[in-house]
Amino acid sequence: MQKNAKFTLLLQLFQSFLTTWALMKAARMEPGNILTFVFFLLVFFFYRHVSRRLDARHPLLLQGELIENSAMDISILHTDKVTDHAALTISVIYTLLYMLVDYSYYIELLTSRLYRFIILAVVFTGFVTLFYYLLKFLFSYTCNKMNLYKILRTDWQDTPYTYTGRCRRLSVCLTALVNFYRNHTALCSFLICLFCWLPYFLYQYPGIMTPDSINQFAQILGESPYSNHHPWTHTMLFGFFYHTGYALTGNMVAAVSCYTLFQMCLLSGSIAYFISTLRIYRIRPFILLMITAFYALIPYHAVFSVTIWKDIPFAAAVLFFGCTILRLTYMDKVRFREMAAFTLSGIMICLFRSNGWYAFVFALPFLLFIYHKRARVFYPALFIILCTAIIVKYPVMNAFHVEQPDFIESVCIPMQQITAVICNDRALSEEQLDLVENVVDLTYIKDLYNPTFADNIKELVRAGNQDYLTSHKKEFLKLWIDLGLRYPGDYLTAYVKQTYGYWYPDSFYLVAEAEGVSATRYGVSHTPLIGGPLVIKGKEIAIKLGSMVPIYGTLWSMGVACWIMIFSIGTVIIRREYHKLTCYLPSTALLLTVLIATPVATEFRYVYFMVFSLPFYLITAMLPDSTCPPPEKRRP
Repeated sequence: MQKNAKFTLLLQLFQSFLTTWALMKAARMEPGNILTFVFFLLVFFFYRHVSRRLDARHPLLLQGELIENSAMDISILHTDKVTDHAALTISVIYTLLYMLVDYSYYIELLTSRLYRFIILAVVFTGFVTLFYYLLKFLFSYTCNKMNLYKILRTDWQDTPYTYTGRCRRLSVCLTALVNFYRNHTALCSFLICLFCWLPYFLYQYPGIMTPDSINQFAQILGESPYSNHHPWTHTMLFGFFYHTGYALTGNMVAAVSCYTLFQMCLLSGSIAYFISTLRIYRIRPFILLMITAFYALIPYHAVFSVTIWKDIPFAAAVLFFGCTILRLTYMDKVRFREMAAFTLSGIMICLFRSNGWYAFVFALPFLLFIYHKRARVFYPALFIILCTAIIVKYPVMNAFHVEQPDFIESVCIPMQQITAVICNDRALSEEQLDLVENVVDLTYIKDLYNPTFADNIKELVRAGNQDYLTSHKKEFLKLWIDLGLRYPGDYLTAYVKQTYGYWYPDSFYLVAEAEGVSATRYGVSHTPLIGGPLVIKGKEIAIKLGSMVPIYGTLWSMGVACWIMIFSIGTVIIRREYHKLTCYLPSTALLLTVLIATPVATEFRYVYFMVFSLPFYLITAMLPDSTCPPPEKRRP
């Protein structure tokens, strides 16, 4: 026993040393920096604490002190192979996602391949160890069902709140206010979000319109032909509220604001639906209030709520869809209301973003398999979603002569990878070079190539001969495969630079900085209803705090949102609540479509659906299982 203790101590000292080395490299510190010693001590004591916390449970279990809670309620993590495997797998994933971008800084001064390999191996091992211990520590809380049951759930609907204070009137008001919130939680969340977003609406009146929004507005006015480059269905929805508002007011600015108000209500409505879903699980009101605060107080939600983009209602549809799946998982009897929300939100996902359609098609076989036991209910709904999307995307759009996005729009990443190979002066055969030169002029390709932004090369293709590309797809597919096999390093580097913003947690991107109405000749302009230096400065500070304040700043990171979703999925797997994985299927499929075809490396709105559903991912993973009865109802 003493030998094991000594071995464990030596192992943890060595692991702490490797992790300190990794943190030193990640923090860009020199080896002589005193903070490296601080890192070492913090990491060592953390590893010791995690080991003792997990080891302390095993003797209690052997003594029978925890037997009454059953293994389904308290996870003895160090004996659970599933937990060990999940923690190790996710820690490797996290390390790869971090080092794929950051590794070049660790070896930039080294020329020897051997030294480079040693440094990268040490850093990799250090990070894997750090994430492994951290995940084991977090899983010890998120997988402890009985403790989470006590923290999350309560019978608050059945126990009216009473506040007693010295001031009788204040006591009566607070009691009434709290009880109203407890009895109408979803409605209160809806109103709180609208109230907190109202100043942004008044300042940005009639709404934020970027060039994308102006393009859709021109289609609504008939100034431009219909195009599905920005989803035509969303353009028609925008047009419906615009024309309705114009018919009522006769004012173009007020008409645009009608759509903005609708979008705010749709977004806050999805939040209210989420809160209402959690009430089914009898979640404590304080937790529901904290979730509401996440949406109401973080500035980018407010800015996006008044920004006329298809990404905003799309994010609301994803949350609606996920919450409906969670409700249907809980309910034995399927109600019409849930199925209607499931069908409508599924249609919105398919039609409000192009990648939403591909994500639904990708997820459809899994949904068919998951719901095969309830096929009589779910299969018609899935059939309606599929048929509606197909009818709108093809016969309806053809009837309205809607132009579809060009081919180059869907092959941004392969195009960037081929361009990277050319810009790196790799050898191409004459046949391959002729194939490329039939599409683009290579004279200025090195000047135009931006590894994080595909639009330059897209425009170069459009200025060239895109018809040749579309008529020789097989040849270009063969070219892409051949070059990938010959130059895998160039392809990997190009892919990492094109997508890192969505999975690397340390990428900075200024979120929600757009404001006003872009220059347009269509009669709509920024017409703020409130203003002044105080409003402008307050808005500026609110947006910039995300890039200044630690911890809070992680809420502004797309990569962190991706890591949290992976962690939540790992929690569900360890808890063996596999039915909950269906709740993560839509978001996972959507993220994969972004990583397959994104034209920009760091565009927050492309994965706003993931950030918007962040509380949903976490709370769903930790929700008590629907089959888990309250403690007082358990058999002794």
